[in-house]
Amino acid sequence: MKKYPLVPLGELGEIVTGSTPDSTNKEYWNGDIAWITPADLTNHEGIYFTGKLRKITEAGYKSCSTKLMPAGSIVYSTRAPIGHCAVTSFPLCTNQGFKSIVPNKRLDAVYGFFALKFFTPQLEALGRGATFAEVNKETFESFEIPLPPLSEQKRIASLLARADRLRGLRRAAREQCDSLLQSVFLEMFGDYLNKIECQFADVLQIPLTNGFFEKNEKYGTGNPIVWVDNLYHTNIIDISALRRVQVSEKELEKYEVFDGDLLFTRSSLVAEGVGQANIVPKLEERTMFESHIIRARVDKTKINPYYALGLFRSQFGKSEIMKRAKTATMTTIGQDALYEFPCPIPPLALQEEFARVVARVEALRARMDESARQGEALFQSLLAESFGGDVT
Repeated sequence: MKKYPLVPLGELGEIVTGSTPDSTNKEYWNGDIAWITPADLTNHEGIYFTGKLRKITEAGYKSCSTKLMPAGSIVYSTRAPIGHCAVTSFPLCTNQGFKSIVPNKRLDAVYGFFALKFFTPQLEALGRGATFAEVNKETFESFEIPLPPLSEQKRIASLLARADRLRGLRRAAREQCDSLLQSVFLEMFGDYLNKIECQFADVLQIPLTNGFFEKNEKYGTGNPIVWVDNLYHTNIIDISALRRVQVSEKELEKYEVFDGDLLFTRSSLVAEGVGQANIVPKLEERTMFESHIIRARVDKTKINPYYALGLFRSQFGKSEIMKRAKTATMTTIGQDALYEFPCPIPPLALQEEFARVVARVEALRARMDESARQGEALFQSLLAESFGGDVT
């Protein structure tokens, strides 16, 4: 496998550290000069940054040591956190959280972008600081990346860009499943949201229950147990990689979950995360739920659990949850609030039709998950090959 010479970043362009105008001076803000912080790249995907950001005035620009960089520069966050990266689509300047590269003729910007993405773990390891880790300018300038000829850089960058677009498209297709279900729910049940005659308490088979508590060091073997993090990112709980804990038969009977049980998060540092609902699928072994979760078991002669899940995950449901949530250090919701949740009851046959839609969408999601996994694996493989030698 051919190796390319390692070259310090400082030899591949001008390394620029940003700055921030006085935030209390109104004359420095809401001008015409684009200015970016690491937070602006939190949800950024892809190579080129085109998102919205704050703008500073000419006076604000002159008041500090930030520098306007041309389109095609590489912005890279080196503190809080290390590793947010993008190629600029338009001239902009940054705050002090970045070490940016204005590439010279030796470096293709997109190649440099992918190189920094690949070497982020090594750069993170070089971070220093008591409050938060930071890569200083000297360290960043001296960090070396493999540098093939410019024509080869462009070929590698083009190949990686295509793979990156492919994985992005597969992720986007997967995310459309959630939007599809919400749209179907609203179309099927929108009229019933104005005809609410009962509460969630009226359709429960057994009382709501908080889950099982055990110290973290006791986890390892035993029965599977659903944790809060298992309630996010899927429409049906993924039981393939649950944590395990040793419990008594009495504890298992009290905290066991069954097919169709609804589980809700009791607390969240992010307000929108509280009351997150998910549903238990068919289980191959006896499974429990932990203490930061509330379990609800509905009377299936009155309400289909998949309809109930759709209700809680709808915009209507999320709004009603937030009305009942309480925020102090974190946002919480209790059993009483869930008991009082307004619960429209459409005809059971219509609810069951929605449940069949959920099953079809979940089957589609499973295929998309595998497609997204393959796309991610391809991209990571190409990324590793790109910076270890030739890409064939």
